[in-house]
Amino acid sequence: MAKKKDFFIHKNEIPFITDEDYTPMKLCVQILEAFSRTTNISFYVIDYFKKNFLYVSENPLFLCGMTAERVQAMGYDFYLQQVTEEDLPLLPEIHQAGVMFSDSVPPESRLEYTLSCDFHMKQPSDVDMLVHHAVTPLNLTYDGKIWLALCMVSLSLQTKSGNIEISRQGCNLRWSYHPEDKKWVKYADIELLDYEKNLLRLSAQGYTMSEISKKIHKSVDTVKGYKRLLFKKLNAGNIAEAVSFAILHRLI
Repeated sequence: MAKKKDFFIHKNEIPFITDEDYTPMKLCVQILEAFSRTTNISFYVIDYFKKNFLYVSENPLFLCGMTAERVQAMGYDFYLQQVTEEDLPLLPEIHQAGVMFSDSVPPESRLEYTLSCDFHMKQPSDVDMLVHHAVTPLNLTYDGKIWLALCMVSLSLQTKSGNIEISRQGCNLRWSYHPEDKKWVKYADIELLDYEKNLLRLSAQGYTMSEISKKIHKSVDTVKGYKRLLFKKLNAGNIAEAVSFAILHRLI
């Protein structure tokens, strides 16, 4: 059974943060509150010094029927209560693998990396929901340890939990974590051609196949062929999955 202490490892232990250090974070929270009012994205801020949540948005996806205030007060106990028993052991491993990866990166570059994963959370409807979490450092200590991290939550596009990856801003590489041998494996990210981006953008705007063919000056059969190749490239079963994947991975 996972416990709160399992989410933290010695390599990222933060011995002390002063009250003065938290003063600038008040403005950060105000900015996050404003952002929360203008979006339906669910997000929260992890505080690795106090080992709780510094902020939780009111957006409902991540809250499992609770209020943001309640989730913030619970902190990591929220994970222990709301993540399914099957996936709960995965969370400490994700945190530890992420910190170990960060430790291998020069401190001046650590803010550029984002860790993502998928796990099931219990819902009031009794139907577990597979959610996608993307975590990126928000603030570091003077010696480069992760103090605060921003986590964005969305519906997962996968069918199973895990899918632990790290991406770097402005870099066409990704790292996939393999739990069986505790290793990160580097691979090249997907790149889309211009016509593929146009196809996804127009599809996202609700244009039909016929309308898309007129806009890009290609036959309907050609557009259909583009779609088939695009689905294979993105490992998507339909255009909705393809669009969601492309948006999530910042391909369009």
